[in-house]
Amino acid sequence: MPIFRFKAMETLLNRSKIPVGLDSVKTSEYFGINVFNDKTMKSYLSKEAYKAVSLSIEDGVRLDRRIANQIATGMKAWAMERGATHYTHWFQPLNGATAEKHDAFHEPSGNGEVIQNFDGDLLVQQEPDASSFPNGGIRNTFEARGYTAWDPTSPAFVIDRTLCIPTIFVAYTGEALDFKTPLIKSSAVLDKAATKVAKFFDKSVNKVHTTLGWEQEYFLIDEALYYARPDIMLTGRTLMGHSSPKNQQLEDHYFGAIPDRVQDFMYDFEHEALKLGIPVKTRHNEVAPNQFECAPVFEEVNLAVDHNQLIMATMEKIAIKHKFRILYHEKPFAGINGSGKHNNWSLATDTGVNLLSPGKNPKSNLSFLTFVINTLKAVHDNADLLRASISTAGNEHRLGANEAPPAIISVFLGQHLNKMLDIIENSVSGKKMSPDQKTELKMDIGKIPEILLDNTDRNRTSPFAFTGNRFEFRAVGSALNCSSPMVALNTSMANQLEKFYNDVEALVKKKIKRDEAIFQVLKKYIGLSRNVIFEGNGYSDEWLKEAEKRGLSNITDTPLALKAFIGESNINMFEKMHVLSRRELEARYEIRMETYMKKIQIESRVLGDLAINHIIPTAINYQNILIKNVKGMRDLLDNEEFDRQAGLQLQTLKKISSHISNINEKVKLMIDSRKKANKIKDFTKQATAYSQDIKPYLNDIRYHIDKLELIVDDELWVMPKYREMLFIS
Repeated sequence: MPIFRFKAMETLLNRSKIPVGLDSVKTSEYFGINVFNDKTMKSYLSKEAYKAVSLSIEDGVRLDRRIANQIATGMKAWAMERGATHYTHWFQPLNGATAEKHDAFHEPSGNGEVIQNFDGDLLVQQEPDASSFPNGGIRNTFEARGYTAWDPTSPAFVIDRTLCIPTIFVAYTGEALDFKTPLIKSSAVLDKAATKVAKFFDKSVNKVHTTLGWEQEYFLIDEALYYARPDIMLTGRTLMGHSSPKNQQLEDHYFGAIPDRVQDFMYDFEHEALKLGIPVKTRHNEVAPNQFECAPVFEEVNLAVDHNQLIMATMEKIAIKHKFRILYHEKPFAGINGSGKHNNWSLATDTGVNLLSPGKNPKSNLSFLTFVINTLKAVHDNADLLRASISTAGNEHRLGANEAPPAIISVFLGQHLNKMLDIIENSVSGKKMSPDQKTELKMDIGKIPEILLDNTDRNRTSPFAFTGNRFEFRAVGSALNCSSPMVALNTSMANQLEKFYNDVEALVKKKIKRDEAIFQVLKKYIGLSRNVIFEGNGYSDEWLKEAEKRGLSNITDTPLALKAFIGESNINMFEKMHVLSRRELEARYEIRMETYMKKIQIESRVLGDLAINHIIPTAINYQNILIKNVKGMRDLLDNEEFDRQAGLQLQTLKKISSHISNINEKVKLMIDSRKKANKIKDFTKQATAYSQDIKPYLNDIRYHIDKLELIVDDELWVMPKYREMLFIS
């Protein structure tokens, strides 16, 4: 056994249990203690400052610098009491991670001493280098200026002696260079459009909040094994490895007892998350070995996204303390479940009503149906955009495999809700309804709560499913920032609700009563959106054929899927809704194409290195042992006996030679293809070349490596195998 693999296994076997050290206080006593939340602001701000920041959070009222100075003073005092010595603007650039630059509170006073300083200017705005983050051509190297600006709707927090202030990140010229800016804008336009429609049913509604409940799936791998797998270290996934004889086929891991070491890790990261005000509630084993999930309760979408980014970073940090490494890659291990981040999306009014939940009377249920059917229409009309929003190199491996939904965007409603749509479609004639029609329709609508109560099944193969009081966007990948699908969904829904409002009002102007106008428009939308509804098995070949007949896209290639960002209809929609400009969309398209290309490029380089410098030498080493064995048999045995006994070794030698030859040849071809692709100047053509010409070699080379893994002596094999990595004890 190679020394580094031996040391890894030795470390793993000899590791002592990590102490947890959690105190026994109630969660309610420490929840949010590291957050500058509403309760804390009341204690540290004047009434004037508290009122001003509350108005800014609720209504977007601009803060003047005098008030900003007061808020900064109170925030600094609180943070320093929490042990903070530095502050940072915490933002989410388009590289998928979070970013921060720490500055100390203290400054020289001029007399050899220091003073503590943090004023409104430092709170509200700072200036990081905008050319050093992904910008899609918006910023040149010599145009470095960009700004971070405080987002008061997401409270500041303290981590490791640093006050973190959530901010947006924009270029000097005003374009968004982050995930948060378009998310805030999309939430605002959806609020405006949804409020107008909600007032059809309840005049007291003045605001509609978008809510999000994410479910974060992830894999854990022991740190020692992580370091023994260069492919996992550098790409987040295994580029080689034969499946374990036992993996998830017995279905014994899902919801099973959580291993003690994992439970200790979960206790610790949940403790830290709760101190940061992240309302984590659920944890469990997922389907695949070493796969787990955590989930919070629903929150306003902007805060939920911040909390997801924050908890991912917190989990990584805590995992290291427990000698684990977290894998957020959507498909770190071939042949078993990948990891998603299901986005449970809904709309809630300021009157406390969930617009995607049935009510207690026909009027509230008509409101429910209105928002459900408009969501259906929004998904139907913007399916390719939603597909683009979740398209990444990692998710490309996951979609359509091992319980992940397919690449075809469809909506699951459940048979009972489907029947209700049939009733509406068949009841409304397009003309004035008779009293009997009205009564019958209202009676049917009044039954919605009872027919949906525990009567709506779930479809794990659906990418976008109604699950009782929300829609679950299941196609989102585990490593993705939730803002991407939320911006696409929010903007699509806002645009659709604007159309609905205008369609209804147009009929009202024709002297049709509003209830009848609503029914007529809903009937039309149901007919126009039927093609996207699918209740069956998304993995079946029949669905692939049926989806094609319906005209639904089945885009399995990421570069092709990403083109939706720059489709004219989508650009027009984003610009009309004032969420993203043409330039911003083109920049995001370029960034995501470049990121895709670079990830395939890195995987190609890593696999080529491992194949040539690790796998082939190991196979040759074993081959030499067999050759020496065969030579010894030749010296000891006569020809007849030799032919009879050496057959197996000779066949094995031929297999090894064949696999070595194939690996060597395909690595050379892959390198040649990569060199050609690297010379392509057009980023679109370059990403396409990596997808079509280079990516296939990854599977081809892996096939031969995995075959060698089954042949070569286990003592010689250079890296931990699946059966060694997938079972935590």
